[in-house]
Amino acid sequence: MTPLSAPFRIATRRSKLALWQAQHVAELLRRAHDGLDVELVQLTTQGDRILDRALADVGGKGLFVKELELAVLENRADVAVHSMKDVPSSLPAELVIAAALARANPRDAFVSLRHRRFADLPDGAAIGTSSPRRQSQLRAARRDLEVRLLRGNVDTRLARLADGSLDAIVLACAGLERLGLEDRITEVLSAELSVPAVGQGVIGIEARTDDMATRRLVAALDHADTHTRLRAERAFAQTLHGSCHSPIAAYAEIANGRLHLVGYVGAPDGSETYRAALGGDVADAEAIGRELAQRLSSAGAGALLERLRSAAVDTFR
Repeated sequence: MTPLSAPFRIATRRSKLALWQAQHVAELLRRAHDGLDVELVQLTTQGDRILDRALADVGGKGLFVKELELAVLENRADVAVHSMKDVPSSLPAELVIAAALARANPRDAFVSLRHRRFADLPDGAAIGTSSPRRQSQLRAARRDLEVRLLRGNVDTRLARLADGSLDAIVLACAGLERLGLEDRITEVLSAELSVPAVGQGVIGIEARTDDMATRRLVAALDHADTHTRLRAERAFAQTLHGSCHSPIAAYAEIANGRLHLVGYVGAPDGSETYRAALGGDVADAEAIGRELAQRLSSAGAGALLERLRSAAVDTFR
């Protein structure tokens, strides 16, 4: 099978990790479709340009995908390759996640040059992260910590740790492992301490909804269990209507034909948290995600998220 255009064009960000992901997808496509010519369309996104402010203050993680999506919609690329934790839970109707690769390590990584474990951090230690989700859960676990904004690519973040300005940082295990930096992981944080981000560890391939030739082409790379878990997590986030200021997390696992989903919603300062789990048949993945979101919303998470949305609106008036 060959795509409608030749060569087959993959839109990607220019960061080292994004290029690794796109090149990985390109190689898998070449293996799946003998003779397929693949090229990368490298783009710089708003999320890459703005490094001095929290993403939540400038439009959220969606800033990493908008330019890539536009390239696909304008037929400057056939697909876009994303880290699914950066993709908003609602997509334009014209676009679809056509394939999800087998999930890599979804956990968060504690990285420190001074301390072996998160629990070893002294009172008042400075820890860096850019994620409201991580900030909320770290503060809920340790109210004494000084959580500082940490933006930039993986190398930039590791450099901030090396210069001594931070006691520790938290990154995604998957990103470090993909770049061959797994030896920098001091401790893999448990899901009990830090529920992973929706889609963390998953590489997704986004295509035009009506481009059936391309969708069939990339379907060869789809990992069914990963895509099912992704649907449950994304349904959870979409049902909650969280904004970029909302610390929301969800992580699904599958065992013996059953899906188990853990969901988390918290205040940015960790003072108010909601966590619950729900299981069911894998065929009901999205329904499980919606039901768990509704349960947390009824328990108080809905009111918290509404307050966070209102506060964000007031901030930008």
